[in-house]
Amino acid sequence: MSNKLDLLPPKFNGSVIDIETKSILREAAKANKKLAELKGYSEIVPNKNILINAITINEAKESSEIENIITTHDELFTALSKSDVLLGRAKEVINYKEALWKGIDLILERGILTTNMIAEVQSVIEKNKAGIRKQGGTKLVNERTGEVVYTPPETETEIRDLLSNLEKYINEDDEIDSLIKLAVIHYQFESIHPFYDGNGRTGRILNELYLVMKGLLDSPILYLSKYILSTKNEYYKLLNGIHNEGNWEDWILYILKGIQETSEKSLMILKQINKLIDDTSDEIRQKHPKIYSKELVEIIFTEFYTRINNVETGLNVTRKTASNYLNDLAESGILKTEIRGKDKLFINIKLMDIMRTM
Repeated sequence: MSNKLDLLPPKFNGSVIDIETKSILREAAKANKKLAELKGYSEIVPNKNILINAITINEAKESSEIENIITTHDELFTALSKSDVLLGRAKEVINYKEALWKGIDLILERGILTTNMIAEVQSVIEKNKAGIRKQGGTKLVNERTGEVVYTPPETETEIRDLLSNLEKYINEDDEIDSLIKLAVIHYQFESIHPFYDGNGRTGRILNELYLVMKGLLDSPILYLSKYILSTKNEYYKLLNGIHNEGNWEDWILYILKGIQETSEKSLMILKQINKLIDDTSDEIRQKHPKIYSKELVEIIFTEFYTRINNVETGLNVTRKTASNYLNDLAESGILKTEIRGKDKLFINIKLMDIMRTM
């Protein structure tokens, strides 16, 4: 089956769809409230970048798993702790994280979201410059029956026309709730399928970029990929529901529900990590009052591991002093030492444990 993709605003059989039904507006109000709570908490907690880094890593992991790029937290940790060339599945996850931050930097710099910016993000994910598709061949197939259920646009001209229309829809000021528009934007981008590879991951980064652009978040802390991964069958079923039946309402409600659930989950994770930072600060004060400093705590929470040179540079102390600090923390169980190649790493085990339960 081949379905011609309409330009936005949403249509079916040539008729514009009402995407502001009572049910949608009711759920949009709930989603906005939950998202505002998440943003509000993130703005008042200390060590904000530390918290963002932990959530971003898991977002990258879950988004990649949707594409069947499966990696364990231990594999991911190994990749993060290496300074040489990354290989395999973990590399894909690290690329996603890098692409997400590239997109955020572009949004903060330019204040708009363009096709070229989206292409830059995709190029970081895939580490190539293939750009917009110039030919067809991509099809969505029912895995059970083998039936082709959707064929994305096949010519470069059609793809670029649809992307130009999407770019206008993303950036235009109108009265439609931004979270409702996010659902529309996500569907449209996935349906255009503009790149040879990396469309799914790029589309999920696009969600975060749009929320930051609209001021609904000021950093990428909405952990939406976990929701999509856990409801993967429903996700694709609802996408098909728009392709085949024009059922926009159920799709938009699904995304709004995801924003609500994900906001609650992300807020819980932020609070867990922030509490761990506070508890660790208290533990260092009690066990090692002579070496305690706010800066030392920040260093051991910046990543999931710390090197001696991180402390040496961050605290402007000698290498011997930095080594002594970290060894003291390891001896009292606050950190755990591990040898990775030529490096001696000091792992923040409790932070890793929170990641594993995310």
